[in-house]
Amino acid sequence: MSDYLLHNPHLEGDAFFWDAGATGALLLHGFTATTAEVRLFARRLYEKGFSVGAPLLAGHGTRPEDLNRVQWQDWVESGEQVYQRLKSRCEHVFLGGESMGGLVALMLAGRHPEASGVLLYAPAIQLTLSTVDTIKLYLGSSFMPYVKRETLEMSEYWQGYHPELPTRGILQLLKFQDAAKKVLPNIAQPIVVFQGRKDTTVHPQAGDIILRGVASAVKERHWMERSGHPILIDAELEEVTNLSLNFMERVLA
Repeated sequence: MSDYLLHNPHLEGDAFFWDAGATGALLLHGFTATTAEVRLFARRLYEKGFSVGAPLLAGHGTRPEDLNRVQWQDWVESGEQVYQRLKSRCEHVFLGGESMGGLVALMLAGRHPEASGVLLYAPAIQLTLSTVDTIKLYLGSSFMPYVKRETLEMSEYWQGYHPELPTRGILQLLKFQDAAKKVLPNIAQPIVVFQGRKDTTVHPQAGDIILRGVASAVKERHWMERSGHPILIDAELEEVTNLSLNFMERVLA
């Protein structure tokens, strides 16, 4: 595919499964991205003895038009398959997701009460997209398959579709948000939310929506002061990693 359509084609963005210890982590990337978005974090968990699985979600890592052909349920199914693989090998499995991947993690948490905990990084349950822009998307999606991405954060480490944003794919993401909100009351696992103060993509209230909505007894939120939207490839990755490891250790204890 054209380099113009996939930003940073040289980065590793395929699905991966690294078998290690008895505790597993499922890591799910965001909308239009690839596993490059979670790979740096995954490597750190693997070095600490975690088994780590990261699927390439349906419609991603190929061509932008493929993302206009899938439904949000396909993204959940991509995550489900790797969750089952981790579950068959590990005593404990944590569900982790960046941006839209956070919604996949939430859906799987609602479906699998046996999962040990949920780690969300800039979960895209509400975007900064205005009502007017949302209406334009719905009206324009039938004759306008793509819109241009205005900015790209952390472009050195991020891989994905650029500058084309598939409009029907965006509409599926909006439907996915509604579905994720409905499943929140079914989620009782320990949950931690990370948000970047400089995030211009996900609404600041996203964490509040999730933490108010879940039935979890253990709930945490961390604001990363120097991070934007793609927290797992941003300036505070080491701190995010340490906070995540600490959370998982406490849950398992």
